[in-house]
Amino acid sequence: MSGNVSNSQEGNGKVTRVIRMGTRKSQLARIQTDSVADTLKELYPDVHLEIVAMSTIGDKILDTALSKIGEKSLFTKELENALERNEVDIVVHSLKDLPTSLPPGFTIGAILQRENPHDAVVLHPKNAGLTLDSLPEKSVIGTSSLRRAAQLKKRFPQLEFENIRGNLNTRLKKLDEKDDYAAIILAAAGLKRMGWESRISQILGPEDCMYAVGQGALAVEVRAQDKDILEMVSVLHHSDTVLRCISERAFLKQLEGGCSVPVAVHTEVKGSMLYLTGAVYSLDGADCLKDTMQTDVEIDNKVDESAQECAHVGVTANNISLSALEAAEKLGLDLANALLNKGAKDILTTARKLNDAR
Repeated sequence: MSGNVSNSQEGNGKVTRVIRMGTRKSQLARIQTDSVADTLKELYPDVHLEIVAMSTIGDKILDTALSKIGEKSLFTKELENALERNEVDIVVHSLKDLPTSLPPGFTIGAILQRENPHDAVVLHPKNAGLTLDSLPEKSVIGTSSLRRAAQLKKRFPQLEFENIRGNLNTRLKKLDEKDDYAAIILAAAGLKRMGWESRISQILGPEDCMYAVGQGALAVEVRAQDKDILEMVSVLHHSDTVLRCISERAFLKQLEGGCSVPVAVHTEVKGSMLYLTGAVYSLDGADCLKDTMQTDVEIDNKVDESAQECAHVGVTANNISLSALEAAEKLGLDLANALLNKGAKDILTTARKLNDAR
């Protein structure tokens, strides 16, 4: 048992292990963390879980577009600091918030089964029954994502796109109580987890808007040295989701992308094949490079014991076939290199410069 994890004495003399779970303070983050805690309690009834909530840079700076803040760890840094100081033992994140390169000593010990990763349109009540196609010309759509704006500007040139910040509650309030936006674009997964699925007017398929790397998946970050905690949370891994997200993270990492450039993905596992579609866009969506590749990731569950502790783009999944993990990571690298060879670097460099100049 790791010396970093505290124990407490119960009235019956039984020692209960205490695991502290770090999370952001937002309602959605708490719901997500509670769902992970509930699963762990079912699996390990003798473990006592304490939830420690804190605010991050991204939660505190609400008047600036995420892409303009220039900080790669907007929603994770404070949580990782607490993990480093042994104030918490595990941290629950939305995987899309985690950079593709983690600080030394940390690893993603679990990626849970993915919720719907697509983006959703939430309409102002006065526009009920409409879609992005049928909204009046020059309707203003709110989104804080360069990725969403770039794709949707290309797909719906008759609409206008403006930045909107805040957590889900705040953005929905801004939409409903003012006439600034005809609609806003949010992750379907967050709306579903909040119990607000009824607000979804339209799910955007990949032909309209591909999603962010890791979108819809929850990740559990741990200290890599805490082998017992790593083993404990590893049972939460969902194999298909892990392979999809590793390919997506490898793709983004090779492109050296982040929230300051429009990069989008779409993945599927069909039988033993993993399909990855990736794209890079100019800020206005006019320039786009997009391609699809696939690889065999047959999950035979033959785990190579000699390859334990090997992380793939920050993910440690010792209970999944090493050959499948390597194939997924290589798929992301290969697709990124294919786009770079076609000129993706120029598109991304220009996008970064234009974003910085705004």
